[in-house]
Amino acid sequence: MTKRDNFLKGFWKENQILVTMLGLCAPMAITTKVENALGMSLALMFVLIMSNVIIAAIRKIVPDEIRIPIFIVVIATLVTLVDMLLAAYLPALSKSLGIWIPLIVVNCIILGRAEAFASKNTVLDSLIDAIGIVLGYSMVLILISIIREFLGTGGLTIWGNLGFNFNDLFNRTADNRFTFFTSFFTTPPAAFILLGCIIGVANIINRKKAVKQ
Repeated sequence: MTKRDNFLKGFWKENQILVTMLGLCAPMAITTKVENALGMSLALMFVLIMSNVIIAAIRKIVPDEIRIPIFIVVIATLVTLVDMLLAAYLPALSKSLGIWIPLIVVNCIILGRAEAFASKNTVLDSLIDAIGIVLGYSMVLILISIIREFLGTGGLTIWGNLGFNFNDLFNRTADNRFTFFTSFFTTPPAAFILLGCIIGVANIINRKKAVKQ
């Protein structure tokens, strides 16, 4: 596999949500706002990239019998660091994401890449793999959050001052007939349905590609 293929595989061929269907809890839990998806993406990016690089660097000196506990210690240390930084510098985002930041420790994507790739490849290849995987994951995560927030609230808000509100354009009020319909998109069932639709579309595209080939 070339370095280009290693990087691009995370966007579609091995997309962790659309294809392997790993780490599906976060897309259903924190995607009510775009800023939540961006915050989670950045946190996951830091942890995945750093853990891949560190594990690839120490892979030859770690005994096979205790490799999983060592991987978990590395990942847990990085997650703790991210959690502390968010609490210190972005307290509102930290409060909004809540328990989902500490739960990155048990995110199957992180440990899966450590075991399946970083422990068997060089630092550079592991770095490229991590960047491609996390960008592909974040792309889907942000897409779901854009759809949910826009349909659920009528606008997009990114860290307070950035964004827009579609309701203001049409002067909608809180008691109009669209309120029940739009508020549904901020609920967990809506995230589950939307995620299923996106995965279904991805499967249709993959099947059509397979038929052509």
